[in-house]
Amino acid sequence: MILVTGATDGLGRYITTELTKAGHRVLAHGRNPERLRALHDELGVDTVQADLGELRQVDRLADEVLQRLDHLDVLVNNAGVGAGADQTRREESADGIELRFAVNYLAGYHLARRLVPLLVASAPARIVNVASIGQEAIDFADPLLERTYNGMRAYRQSKLAQIMATIDLATELKDTGVTANALHPATLMPTTMVNEGWPGVSMSTLEEGGTATLRLILDEALATTTGRYFDSNTPDPVDPNPQASDAEARRQLRELSDRLVETALIDARR
Repeated sequence: MILVTGATDGLGRYITTELTKAGHRVLAHGRNPERLRALHDELGVDTVQADLGELRQVDRLADEVLQRLDHLDVLVNNAGVGAGADQTRREESADGIELRFAVNYLAGYHLARRLVPLLVASAPARIVNVASIGQEAIDFADPLLERTYNGMRAYRQSKLAQIMATIDLATELKDTGVTANALHPATLMPTTMVNEGWPGVSMSTLEEGGTATLRLILDEALATTTGRYFDSNTPDPVDPNPQASDAEARRQLRELSDRLVETALIDARR
């Protein structure tokens, strides 16, 4: 079984379609129930619904996956939001966390950690984080951009955070049979996210981004590759932003992430 988040639109829908056509079982996640029903009717895939902008729902999503599945081959953290139509307007998630950081990074971070036991029990298994070539170092004095905000910076920080967490997961999961890798699928594909920030602009096709992502999901040549970042369909991994290699920065990110998740879930129970 392959779990794909953000499966009802754009890249997620493309890879869900291609995986299903190839005979793979897919559990498709989405936020919108109507779009999920349409996807189910079209492809026959199983579906699961949650708004990844609320960590309580991410937690419920993990619970549901663990209840429904006894085997998970691949987790694809694909769901995300772009820099926003108005990049000067700072938005927050339902938990009061900067929205790009919450949806693009923190949701996948928490979901992966909740599903690690199932992935390990299912090994060999993979975690694939759909990140971006657009990366910017996190300022830990203002990680959620409360003092100075820019939508593109928020987006780029969230994507670098994904890569940093990928490296940590790969280290933690060494010798378990579970790999973790990240990629930039393609540049400015014709997706809702891209159209919001760059109306009418497109540089790459969904097929290009989908091919790159499917390679990390399926290619047996990458069965033992872990903790790496790939740029589109370039065969070999490349180096991300230098902060990804900074162990102290990754430690600060882990501590911040765990604190935000714990606070949000405690508040949700009150």
